Amino acid sequence: MNDHTDHFFIDSAHRTIDLETAAVTDLRRTIGPPFAEACRRILGTRGRVVVTGMGKSGHIAGKIAATLASTGTPAFFLHPAEASHGDMGMITREDCVIALSNSGGTHEIITLLPLIKRLDVPLISITGDADSALATASDVHLHAAVESEACPLGLAPTSSTTVALVLGDSLAIAILEARGFTAEEFAFSHPGGALGRRLLLRVSDIMVSGSDMPSIAPSATVAEALYEMTGKGLGMTTVRESAGQLAGIFTDGDLRRLMESSLNLNETPVADVMTTTARVVSPDILAAESLTIMEKHRISSLIVTSDSGHLLGVVTLLSVLKAGIS
Repeated sequence: MNDHTDHFFIDSAHRTIDLETAAVTDLRRTIGPPFAEACRRILGTRGRVVVTGMGKSGHIAGKIAATLASTGTPAFFLHPAEASHGDMGMITREDCVIALSNSGGTHEIITLLPLIKRLDVPLISITGDADSALATASDVHLHAAVESEACPLGLAPTSSTTVALVLGDSLAIAILEARGFTAEEFAFSHPGGALGRRLLLRVSDIMVSGSDMPSIAPSATVAEALYEMTGKGLGMTTVRESAGQLAGIFTDGDLRRLMESSLNLNETPVADVMTTTARVVSPDILAAESLTIMEKHRISSLIVTSDSGHLLGVVTLLSVLKAGIS
């Protein structure tokens, strides 16, 4: 193994970054009417956007398809070799095709051109050669030529794949903005991710309610309140009027302060020592918002009530964190 210095590896990285940065900068100058037309074709697609590419271009095509799908444009990746063996049936007459090939002459994609033309679907190509077979057969061609690859041998696709990826991202974001795609719509495409949870999960989804919610009547004694707190394990209990309205709460903090007094826990009504200024929230607010409220006021739980003040449940700091919101 060669004994190369840190300087050798760092210089190599700098050269790669400089070359790929220059390639992306050059791409900016090529964006024009064909790009706008490609956006219009995609926006006008009633079906899905089918993105295809072979080899390294295929990996980029897969990423572009995933980005489109997650930003409001139904899309999927189609492997061109598999398309020739049955998967071509995945394309319908309502779809649009984006084909990636740096040379514009990839055999597996060229083979599909008569079939795509027969379906009469829009074909958008991203190539490095405007005179290639793929480019000339396309309804819209996006030029993605690079002066040189970052690979010193000029063999491994590097700058060219970066440029194709940036061009695909540019399409996705331009279409996202044209659609007026919202953060909440994005979250619906990412329900399992942290962003999805923050934008979709509501207090009603994670609150403790029903028989699991600690609750006592105002006439109950402090000792009974302590028993309810211990049994439900939330470090507090709600105090509820007979009509279901919230009267107050009794927390472990209230208990600690009470222990310093001479009051009899078995005789003192909880109504005499409860906190009547509990912070309440609607069941419809985002769980992430409830976390902000708890952090701001340095409390570990919030009472959930209806607009009329009817007690619905309790949301705790622990339940929010367990839901993956932080």
